[in-house]
Amino acid sequence: QVQLVESGGGLVQAGGSLRLSCAASGSIISINAMGWYRQTPGKLRELVARITSGGSTNYADFVKGRFTISRDNAGNTMYLQMNSLKPEDTAVYYCKAERVGTGYWGRGTQVTVSS
Repeated sequence: QVQLVESGGGLVQAGGSLRLSCAASGSIISINAMGWYRQTPGKLRELVARITSGGSTNYADFVKGRFTISRDNAGNTMYLQMNSLKPEDTAVYYCKAERVGTGYWGRGTQVTVSS
């Protein structure tokens, strides 16, 4: 089992920045990749950014150049640095940890960007 806890969300004006954190605990040695997803009411959850255990990253087109995903050396914590935020970035942001054959989700953290 893997437990994930997100933090760092909040209210920010357009053009501002936030840094999200995802603290992982439990069987973290078995995690192959971690990612950030977001969801707004009535829409499907969508990938924002993902990082593998080898350090490879990929981003959704709508955040390229603005968001950066990273993790600490121990692999316990993942981050999402969000710059140049836009009102359309408003969503609940979820952390996901992937293992072979399964995945684990955090409860999410709300990000609200005002215009």
